[in-house]
Amino acid sequence: MKVTLEKEQDNLVKLDITIPAKDAVDAYNQAVRTISQYVNIDGFRKGKAPRAVVERHVGVERIKQEAMERLMPKAISDAIIENKLDVVAQPYITSYDFNVGEDVKVVAKAELRPEVTLGQYKDLTVKVEDAVTPVDALDKSLEALQRQHSTLELVVDRPANATDTAVIDFEGFSNGEKIKGGDAKNYPLDLGHSNFIPGFADQIVGHNLNEEFDIDVTFPEEYHDEKLKGQKATFKIKINEIKERKMPELNDEFAQKVGNFKTVDELKADIQKYLDQQRERTNKTNSENELFKTVVDAAQVDIPQTMIDREAESLTEDYKHRLAAQGITWDQLVKSEGENELLKNIKEDAAVRIKNSLVIDKIAKEENIKLDQADLEKKFYELGSAYGMPPQDVIKHFGKNPEFLATISQQALNDKIRDFLAENNKVEFVEPEKKEDK
Repeated sequence: MKVTLEKEQDNLVKLDITIPAKDAVDAYNQAVRTISQYVNIDGFRKGKAPRAVVERHVGVERIKQEAMERLMPKAISDAIIENKLDVVAQPYITSYDFNVGEDVKVVAKAELRPEVTLGQYKDLTVKVEDAVTPVDALDKSLEALQRQHSTLELVVDRPANATDTAVIDFEGFSNGEKIKGGDAKNYPLDLGHSNFIPGFADQIVGHNLNEEFDIDVTFPEEYHDEKLKGQKATFKIKINEIKERKMPELNDEFAQKVGNFKTVDELKADIQKYLDQQRERTNKTNSENELFKTVVDAAQVDIPQTMIDREAESLTEDYKHRLAAQGITWDQLVKSEGENELLKNIKEDAAVRIKNSLVIDKIAKEENIKLDQADLEKKFYELGSAYGMPPQDVIKHFGKNPEFLATISQQALNDKIRDFLAENNKVEFVEPEKKEDK
């Protein structure tokens, strides 16, 4: 087999492939035998019709197609290996000239991996904001724990206050029409932690048990229902119950109740340990992300639009599947956000992902960083933990899926490169910038 290469624009290379006549004839004859096995030809048993009869029955071009399907996988593979082509997509045939008994002339095109020019990726110093634990984090964690073990007790001798839970009936109206889904009976509303329309819970405070009254609110401009965005509404309210939250006392007895602690000081120490570990994890993640971003931003690569389009198409399909799992259709999202804006964002995300992957692969090549079995096993263990499955079950379930294995391998390589960058660069944690109060 002979292959001639010709570079074209956008990382494309044209392959002029010549397949020897003997190989082509062998493939053609094998195609005849294969086709004769499943076509019905009067006067012949399947697989026994002579070549000329099969040619008349199904046509020479159909046989050539079958022969090409046999020839091309190996021809393309050999061309890639012999010429050391780093392709990013399966090469495709643009034309071929197949006359039985002669060499077959094939023209194919292959998209090569874009060349990456790395900037500095070692001996860097990057500054990262320290994920400082808020001074009241311990107190808030204790309060949340107390709240988790609190009780609600009925109140009958006073109006509802901002820390109570009110059990209410409500019915909403806007523009003279009843709001679809805007009503409920005996709904327990935590007046201090409500995610209802702004102002809804506030207007219940001060009202008494069994009282019936109206409240007026305005739906936010970013509300999910187009008909209600920015619209005024009135809700008819009836208070059926008022409940006061009773918080348990923070003492040794409480500590023993909520966990394996003898004293409240042990409980506080355990929460503080968790907060410190959380700070360390956040700092590690932020420093890895900042280092990686710095290295990627310094790299130069010209990404062909075809690569971006393919990745965007894949991301779009994945996005649609995730939306469907949430009960949302792509058309609904398009209506809400606009198709042009959605596709623009997806293509930008695709370009970022491609560049990240190319930079990772380039660093791996430059530093001779390779995956071993332990790296893949670690990823399977992580997946098993996430899905609540033993690692061997993850391997059994997904291990024969080439796309899944490629994704896992890329993730494992990504982890190794991030570790490499962390080991070969320096991070300085700085005080976070103070945000001005608006």
